[in-house]
Amino acid sequence: MPNAERLTIPRPDDWHTHLRDGDMLAAVLPFTARTFARAIVMPNLKPPVTTTAQAKNYRDAILAALPKGVSFTPLMTIYLTDTTDADDLARGQKEGMVTAAKLYPAGATTNSEGGVTDIKKIYLVLERMQKTGLPLLVHGEVTDPAVDVFDREAVFIEKILIPLRRAMPELKIVFEHVTTREAADYVASEGKSGKLAATITAHHLHIDRNAMFAGGLRPHFYCLPVAKRDEHRQALIQAATSGAPMFFLGTDTAPHLRSAKESACACAGIFSAPTALALYAQAFDGAGKIGCLEAFASRFGPAFYGLPVNNDLITLEKMPNSGGEIKPILTGDGRQIVPFTPPSPIHWRVAGS
Repeated sequence: MPNAERLTIPRPDDWHTHLRDGDMLAAVLPFTARTFARAIVMPNLKPPVTTTAQAKNYRDAILAALPKGVSFTPLMTIYLTDTTDADDLARGQKEGMVTAAKLYPAGATTNSEGGVTDIKKIYLVLERMQKTGLPLLVHGEVTDPAVDVFDREAVFIEKILIPLRRAMPELKIVFEHVTTREAADYVASEGKSGKLAATITAHHLHIDRNAMFAGGLRPHFYCLPVAKRDEHRQALIQAATSGAPMFFLGTDTAPHLRSAKESACACAGIFSAPTALALYAQAFDGAGKIGCLEAFASRFGPAFYGLPVNNDLITLEKMPNSGGEIKPILTGDGRQIVPFTPPSPIHWRVAGS
């Protein structure tokens, strides 16, 4: 294609995605499934996915909603609570139904009200996970209202993550959607053990906290963990493009209805699935590191989870002109979901999209 640069890589996986359920699932699933071969599916539905049986039912619903002819494997997770059954978790892992367990500190983000109120209450479950090798996925924020929202990730490292890793050094942990220099530095330092990794979202590579207030309140840039100062965004770009294997792709695409985002109390979450891979390519290209995208998107995640790299390929194209703003997605009953459109133009796209 004239005036275009092309990059072909093994089809990537999304190691952090929200697919929701019902009409929302049917509307958003195609955007993830057409780009990513596999995805770690978050369990924070209403009610949450807290047992192996519920994980199986949710997986069946996802597969039933999958567009015909699209190859996609959902990797299911269990939502940890103060009363999680360690035997059920181990059984789900043994059966190949459960790929990881998710720690939501109670009240930290969307549908987290039933999450863990004190991590020490689940230490026996975590010790069992350490023994069986089941990864723990953490939403890394404290929920103490006395802690500033922009400091909650850094405090989580000090108060929760460091003591947990001292107590259970062999527990595999993914520090999801990191947003701060402190988190990036900690994972870079401690991830050499192979027991700690981090996902980085596409939107946190493109926006800082100022984006939420540019010309007014911008609810479609509001997510949790919230975007931080630009110095932290730059640290995330540096980490993602570093070639360090403890950092890999996890979009945290999190759709909400437009009416829920544009409300007096806007829901937290950014729906990036329609353009996620192009957004990563733009960020890597802007840093002069487009050659590092393949490892970040296609190789480091499978290595951490002990899975093979996908055999099929996907091609990205760099275009002279941007694709412009993406139109809202419609649910089956006509309600809108607004995709993420970054402040700066995006010149990459998946070939054929």
